[in-house]
Amino acid sequence: MRALGIDLGGTHATCGLVEDRRIIAHETLDTNRAKSLRAVLPNISDALHRLVKDNGLSLQEISGIAVGIACLVDSRTTRVLATHGKYDDAGDIDLGGWSREKFDLPLRIENDARMALLGEYLAGAARGFSDVVMMTLGTGIGGVTMIEGKLLRGKHSQAGCIGGHFPVLFSGRPCSCGGIGCAEAEASGWSLPAVLNDWPGIASSALAKYSNIGFKELFAEAAAGDTIARDVRDRCLKIWAADAVALIHAYDPEILVIGGGIMKSAEVILPAIESHVHRHAWTPWGKVQVRAAELGNNAALLGAVPLLSECMSEETRKVSQSH
Repeated sequence: MRALGIDLGGTHATCGLVEDRRIIAHETLDTNRAKSLRAVLPNISDALHRLVKDNGLSLQEISGIAVGIACLVDSRTTRVLATHGKYDDAGDIDLGGWSREKFDLPLRIENDARMALLGEYLAGAARGFSDVVMMTLGTGIGGVTMIEGKLLRGKHSQAGCIGGHFPVLFSGRPCSCGGIGCAEAEASGWSLPAVLNDWPGIASSALAKYSNIGFKELFAEAAAGDTIARDVRDRCLKIWAADAVALIHAYDPEILVIGGGIMKSAEVILPAIESHVHRHAWTPWGKVQVRAAELGNNAALLGAVPLLSECMSEETRKVSQSH
């Protein structure tokens, strides 16, 4: 199957031409200054047309378009249900209509973390497994689920995809979701500066020299021997591990795949989470495998093929039931 994939991130949109388990070509657009999704769509349309033309194909040879976006979405209606400070107009846009008008192709939309899981299931760390939980560690914390080879979505499209909002500390920090002590509020990219700001003795730490602090700096200073950096890092590892156990207890996976930008420090993160999971997850049947995601930024684009295949299978099933 050939498909066009769109990975809509917070600061960029990556457009790709995908065939089965490989990305033929891709193009990344800067969306950091974009005020709305509507303002970005013309550039995305141009990029997709270029990808098709430059690779000697026609739109008639493309099966469809798949969009991954960092929002709560209803894949059944191709509508964005809720955004989180980016592309706030997305819920008012008929993306299916846009695709028909600009490409005469069917379109499917999904949460970006679910798209990444589909990519890892097709061609990455989750290949060969039917029951999977994937955590993504970065600006936020994502947690998505596949059971018996199917994405878990739920009646309101929230099932299995808000793993970063499992509470790990009932008396903890207020979260952007309205909760208290969510894993994301305690140990994510957006919450890290506030955690450090409140940490006792932070002024004496090497971390105090950074105006913009992220996990790259935290892990580097911890490795260099800074005591406070090490303590904050270790607290984050414990929070991620506790969240991982909660996800395992909730969804009964064979394998836990961990991805996201923070996994540049996988040599520290993976053993810590795996050790905690194997000690504390109640899985009488055996041990959940813990692996790092393999596809990086390509995962969501590669998820285009299984997402569109799922759509086609659903349409075939409906047709057969109508006869």
